[in-house]
Order: sequence, then structure tokens, then C-alpha cells
Amino acid sequence: RIFIIWAISSWFRRGPAPQEQSSAGGTPRAPSRNLFPKDTLMDLYVYISEHEHFTDFNVSSALFWQKRDLVYGDWTSGENADGCYEHYGEVDISQSVQQNGSIYIHVYFTKSGFHPDPRQKNLYRRLATVHTSRMINKYKRRRFQKTKNLLTGETEADPEMIKRAEDYGPVEVISHWHPNLTINMVDDHTPWVKGSVPPPLDQYVKFDAISGDYYPILYFNDYWNLQKDYFPINETLQRLPFRLSFCPLSLWRWQLYAAQSTKSPWNFLGEDLYEQSDEEQDSVKVALLETNPYLLALTIIVSIVHSIFEFLAFKNDIQFWNSRQSLEGLSVRSVFFGVFQSLVVLLYILDNETNFVVQVSVFIGLLIDLWKITKVMDVRLDRENKVAGVFPRVTFKDKSTYIESSTKVYDDMAFRYLSWILFPLLGCYAVYSLLYLEHKGWYSWVLSMLYGFLLTFGFITMTPQLFINYKLKSVAHLPWRMLTYKALNTFIDDLFAFVIKMPMMYRIGCLRDGTGGSRGGSWGSFLLLPPHFFLFSSHPDVVFFIYLYQRWIYRVDLTRVNEFGISGEDQVSPRP
Repeated sequence: RIFIIWAISSWFRRGPAPQEQSSAGGTPRAPSRNLFPKDTLMDLYVYISEHEHFTDFNVSSALFWQKRDLVYGDWTSGENADGCYEHYGEVDISQSVQQNGSIYIHVYFTKSGFHPDPRQKNLYRRLATVHTSRMINKYKRRRFQKTKNLLTGETEADPEMIKRAEDYGPVEVISHWHPNLTINMVDDHTPWVKGSVPPPLDQYVKFDAISGDYYPILYFNDYWNLQKDYFPINETLQRLPFRLSFCPLSLWRWQLYAAQSTKSPWNFLGEDLYEQSDEEQDSVKVALLETNPYLLALTIIVSIVHSIFEFLAFKNDIQFWNSRQSLEGLSVRSVFFGVFQSLVVLLYILDNETNFVVQVSVFIGLLIDLWKITKVMDVRLDRENKVAGVFPRVTFKDKSTYIESSTKVYDDMAFRYLSWILFPLLGCYAVYSLLYLEHKGWYSWVLSMLYGFLLTFGFITMTPQLFINYKLKSVAHLPWRMLTYKALNTFIDDLFAFVIKMPMMYRIGCLRDGTGGSRGGSWGSFLLLPPHFFLFSSHPDVVFFIYLYQRWIYRVDLTRVNEFGISGEDQVSPRP
């Protein structure tokens, strides 16, 4: 799946424009130098304005911070002897900013004794001034889903939110503010050559058109600003708190930040994906900030092992079904039920506007489940009896190895017993969902009801395979190599339930489910469900021990066939 997603992103991704590494005459460009040598005395000017291009140097209220005699490359000064300085103040905002207007920060560093205003001819020098700016408010989408009780028509949503949804639509763009920002000046004197600076650093290294040298690299660092700390700007706010810091930054740390802030290859998917990725990156940042370093290192190692096991389980799952010759001992109905479960999950996440990457992953899992049907059934196209006289009719027929064995009888019996439990539970859950929960409409109610039911009682669908194992008194037909990898992932997920920050009830649910919120790590649905469904379904760890118990009591019988349709007697060579 990772390869397929990477291939899709590479197909749509546009490569960077070719850079010129030679001058107009064809001769190679000479290395450049930093216009601000080491230990240069500098003055800092910070202006805040509602205009993207700043010219109001004479307006005193626009000057937010002025700091003189800073030393370029100084790592020992400041209150904490780390070269950092900090300034706190409140920014007065106008009615335009209160009503979703933009606000910008303009930062100027000049060599000591100079001024950033070009109109002051005696104090301004182009090569002695470095400038950068950016918008410091952030626009975020707030979505409102109109839900109601389908029977009574009532809703528990905030009346103010309902009114805003009627005025601005289901998606409202709101300006947000974060009270912290850091200005970094990169302590770097690398002899960069124009046109050969590697990406993404080339976005920040600015060369002077005349001298060919480059300006010091200024970087607005908001990497550690968590999304949860942003608050909306509205008419109730007259001033905005703002803490601005200045710190030197080494080249290698700047490379890390620049790589993290570079837009992902999913830029063709629109801004929605970026908002979702920002929320997802917050969990990584919180783990880096709050987790014990030793526990964090262990988490990284275990994550790598988990990914390896997940890949091996996925690979062996495909290999098992691709090389399967006999269906004896396998529940064919469970494969069809797995397709139904995968389809419900896909429709549910599409209805709830889930991350696009998750949608692609679930869709690929559904295709794999559909492919499994061709391995457990004889699928043919009936071109004589067409649907609507146009499309060939798809016919399904049980394979001979399934009909001729007792597995079909046990499979039908197991699902008949299962229906006695599932259908009453489904009816009760449907009534509960209709009476006490809110939905967007009847279609959303059907999907959420089925999804919630599978989430709560999905583990029951594993029991037909347990029943078949019990009737056959054998587990030799199961893909034990794949099951072993998934079992290991299950216990890793339980371990992660204590590491990842989550509500206590959900943590208990992870221990009950054996999913822990990861893909491909759940145990029980080894044959029934695609790897992505382990993210959503409930499968108790106790089922794993039931399989182990069945493996222990049902000893190896050489007369029974394994998952490849080969018996132990076939592998014993005859004596001469």
C-alpha cells in the first residue's frame, strides 16, 4: 500500500524547475559568501502591519520590537546564555482583522548604525539590510455538520453554531492566532553557489542580484506551535498577546525544520489534506515533548518492528491465498462477510470526510478482499444472460474442494447459529441508534449503525472459523505464519495503548480489542478482514489464546491437509 500511494503521489507531483548553475556566458558560477560576516553587529526591527508590503516606517505604533547591537553567530548572550532574546507585548487589531482580515510581521536586520527605511538615504544600505515577512494569523476551516434525531427532528448542537452554519455554509474559514513565534537567524557561512543550493534550502537562501553574495537566512520557526493552542480571532478581541523570540540556529537544525515545513507531495489533493496532516503531526510533537527519552526510543524501535511484522503479515496473507489449492477447513462465507465489512467501512469514512490517504488505503484493502473471492469461488461472466441486455452477468459457484468436504456443512451451520445472535443484536443497536443518536440523514444513519455495530460486535464474525476448527478437530489448514505476525502486532498494540495519549475508556477498549489504533495489527480476523479493518473492529485478544488452545489440543495429523492442500503423508518419501 505504501508503494502504491507513493507511486500515485509521484505521478501527480511536479518536479522542480531546472536550476541554472552557470552564468550567462557559460562559465561556472563562483561560490558566494554571506553578506553578514561572523560577529557582525546588527540591529533588529520588527513591525506588525495589516499590509503585506510594508512602508509605514514612520508610524511608531507599527514598531513592535527594536533590539540593538545583536551579534551575528553569538550563542552565549541573552538571559539564559544561549544567544536568545524575547519580547512580549499586545498587538492592537482593527475591525478588519476581527472580521477575518490578515495581519503580517515584517522583520529587518541591519548592520549596526543603519536603518531599514529606504527613504532615509543616509542610513539605508541595500547590502546591509536583510528583510523577511509573513502572515502571522492562520486561516483554518471549521466544519459544521447538521445532525438531528431522525424521529423527533431535535438536535443538541449550539444554536449559535446553527445560525453561523446558515449564514456562512457548512464550512467556515476563520482566522486563528497563536501567541508565540520564533525568529531564527541561521549561523551559516557556507560558500553556496547560486543555482546549486539543494531543495528545500533553495527556498530560503536569497542571493543579491548584483554582488552575487547571499543574505543571512531568516526563518520563522513555528514548528512547536501546536494546533490546539490556536484560538479564533473575532469581534470580542481588541488586543492579541504576542511573545516573539530571537535565537540563532545551526545549519543542520535549520535543515531539519526546513524539511518538515516543506509541503508534502500530496499538494495536488488540496488544502484539506494539509489541515489533517497538521493535526496528525501534533501527536508526534506532543510525543517528542512529553515522552521520556528512553520510552520514546523504545517506541521508535517497536514501531519499526511493528511495521516489519505488518508487512510480513500482509505478504503472507497474499501468498497464502494465491497458492491455496484446497478450501477444506476454511470459512468461505467469512470471506464474503469480510467484503461486506470492508465496504461498510469505506462508505462510512467517505461519508465522514476522512483523510484521503486513509480512504485510499481502505479502498485498496477492499480490492484485495474482492480478489480473495476469486480464490474461494469460481467467478465467471455469463455473456448469454446479460444484465439489462448490456452488461455480462457475474456468476459465483462454490469450488469443488469446498463442496466435496464437510467444511461447507460446518460453515453453513456456524453462520446459522451466528445469525441467531447477530440479527437480534443488530436490531437492538439499530433501535438504540435511531432513538438516542443524531445523524445527518437516513443514509448516514444506516452507515453509522452498521459501522457501530461492527465496531462493537465485529469479533463475533470470527467464531465460524473457530467452529469449523472444532468440528474438523484440526487447525492445519490455517496460515499460521501470517497469524503469528498478526499476534505479535496485537500485543505491540496493547503496549502502545499505554504510550499514546488517549482517553482512559479508549485505552481500555484498545486492550480489549487488541488493535491499539494501528492498521494490520489485530488478530482475530486473519481470513475475514483486510488489514485496514483492524483499525476499526473489535477483536478480543482472548481469541488468540483460543486458537493457541486449539492448536495444542488438535495434534499434528499427517493424514490431514495443510494450507497448501498437501498432507503430511505426501511429503514422506517411500522407502526403497
